[in-house]
Amino acid sequence: MPKAKPLIIVESPAKAKTISRFLGKRYQVKASMGHVRDLPKSQFGVDVEHGFTPRYITIRGKGPILKQLKDAAKKADKVFLATDPDREGEAISWHLAEALGIQPEATRRIEFHEITKDAVSHAIRNARPVYMPKVNAQQARRILDRVVGYQLSPLLWHKIRPGLSAGRVQSAALKLLVDREDEILAFVPVQYFTASLEAGQGALSLQADYVGPRGEKGRLGASDVEMVLGHVGVGSRVLVQSVKTRERRRFPAPAFTTSTLQQEASRRLGYSVKRTMSLAQQLYEGLEVAGEGTVGLVTYIRTDSVRVADIAETEAKRYISLHYGDAYLKDQMTSRPNRDPVGSQGAHEAIRPTVLTRHPDQLKNSLNRDQLRLYRLIWERFVASQMAPLVYDATTIELVAEHGEQFRAHGAVIKFKGFTEIYLEAQDGTDANSDKEFDSSLRPLPDVAEGTELVISHISAAEHFTEPPARFNEAMLVKTLEELGIGRPSTYAPIIETLLQRQYVERSQKRLLPTALGCVVVELLREYFPEIVNTAFTAEVESQLDRVESNEMAWQDVLGQFYAPFAAELARAEADVEKLELPKESTDEVCEKCGKPMEVKYGRFGKFLACTGYPECQFTKPYLEKTAALCPRCGKPLVIRRTRRGRTFYGCSGFPECDFVTWNQPTDKVCPQCGSSMAVKRRAHRESFLCLKEGCGYESEQAQ
Repeated sequence: MPKAKPLIIVESPAKAKTISRFLGKRYQVKASMGHVRDLPKSQFGVDVEHGFTPRYITIRGKGPILKQLKDAAKKADKVFLATDPDREGEAISWHLAEALGIQPEATRRIEFHEITKDAVSHAIRNARPVYMPKVNAQQARRILDRVVGYQLSPLLWHKIRPGLSAGRVQSAALKLLVDREDEILAFVPVQYFTASLEAGQGALSLQADYVGPRGEKGRLGASDVEMVLGHVGVGSRVLVQSVKTRERRRFPAPAFTTSTLQQEASRRLGYSVKRTMSLAQQLYEGLEVAGEGTVGLVTYIRTDSVRVADIAETEAKRYISLHYGDAYLKDQMTSRPNRDPVGSQGAHEAIRPTVLTRHPDQLKNSLNRDQLRLYRLIWERFVASQMAPLVYDATTIELVAEHGEQFRAHGAVIKFKGFTEIYLEAQDGTDANSDKEFDSSLRPLPDVAEGTELVISHISAAEHFTEPPARFNEAMLVKTLEELGIGRPSTYAPIIETLLQRQYVERSQKRLLPTALGCVVVELLREYFPEIVNTAFTAEVESQLDRVESNEMAWQDVLGQFYAPFAAELARAEADVEKLELPKESTDEVCEKCGKPMEVKYGRFGKFLACTGYPECQFTKPYLEKTAALCPRCGKPLVIRRTRRGRTFYGCSGFPECDFVTWNQPTDKVCPQCGSSMAVKRRAHRESFLCLKEGCGYESEQAQ
């Protein structure tokens, strides 16, 4: 009879395959395929009257998997529960323990933050019981979401439209998007001017911008700009009032957390949050690498910690010293410390490569393009985080004209490149994650002494208008959710995907735009359920869940404090809310059957056009969102289309007769060479306009 082996249960087959490779035949490793038990879909499943007691059942379709695990557990001499090291993973282990008859206090739970032989072996030697406070925190979140979803959603069905649903955290995120849209709609642009000059002496030439004393922050009104241009003209003089040079340092950003990875992958690679997390999960669980087999390439990807293990820091020092020299090593006395945020899970690490010497270039033949790009981003960010800061001299020259007008020039000279040899954060103009005095576009200023008089050779003013706040893209929304304490690392991607799937939000030019449906839902929630959409309240609930996890608060207390006011609000809304009508979206399309106008409707798969003569006429057709460009082949409008995975492309509205398509976004610009429509082609930090007509080849470069 064969000797019984220990059984290790993980969530996914990919993870099971990776672990099996280095543990060999001494263990059997099986996957639960995620949760095996949950609240029933067809019933509320929570006994509110008796302490919010949940009723868990085996998830439909998981019966055969659970039977296989039970059979394997009976034959094993010991069962280890090796689910992910977060609340969700702890809860899955607890459900497995319950289903397999394992006592929660038994030392069967193992936890590791990277899928390597050393990490897994260490975890097996240090097995522990299932940690119930962490399970209870997840259980409280699950029941809270069930209460909101199953009791609030029917109200939306009755008062707005059948099939709608509401979520606790998603509703707060949706309100952020709707509030931003309200700001944009209410925004009134204000005119202002800026002025700049060129001045010199002999071969010396200096460019400077107007900063005062008139106007605010160098912004001039119409009358002020006329006065400045009247006082300061070509041939007049400006005095160099001061020249200040100071040594500055810019420190590297810490290694990635979940949210910073999502933000940087969006800015630098153009990945959606969902795509980033899917690729990161593949890198974590393990991929086939030539000469090594299946290996986990990065540490655990759901974390809000920037802490780095001592062994990883030592490995990084060795690599940096070997490839860049000791001067590039981080100085512990002067470098900015990588402190974890309050409430982060201290046992977690930042996201980093499991083996630093596994350079991205070595994986070109093992990973696909998207996997490799994300791995390279993680690898470069981690190495850079362990390097010395960028050192540069920042120079400011103050100029004053005869009538007191002040101008200022900025320049910088890099003295030591430090971590920028490897990596520099992408910028989208929405955050301040770097030293504001350093701009990579700055150039050295000419050597000029205080008291020098310069002759103005050119002066100009430019008209501007203030702009409304930008709509959120996915990176901006994740950053805001994190700053407000809404959700946790594992929830950012599901929040955005849920809003998109429910048609409360749509993507438009990589921005998140609330739909009419989303605005109506927020309007109702804002009036009758203010706490559901209150970001501070949502953040407070997250804080309470953290206290449950740290065993400082009972999970039933979180639910009790939430439910009493929520139930009262629900009863009031049921009695007071009248049926809400969605705003109708008219179009210039005409019904092909009866000739009546057609309007935009929302269905299961998104927008479609329907005849306004319904129910007498039930004609419908797909909704095609037109662009400002025309097809270079047949002249019909180009429209926005999406692949099955949601990626946007552009095609001819005359399809299938004309099959022209392009990934580049069409514009209203016309090619000066052939007269066809042009499109924007975006690269890392530049964009160009190119002609869409095959064979033309015209392209004009333009910096972003």
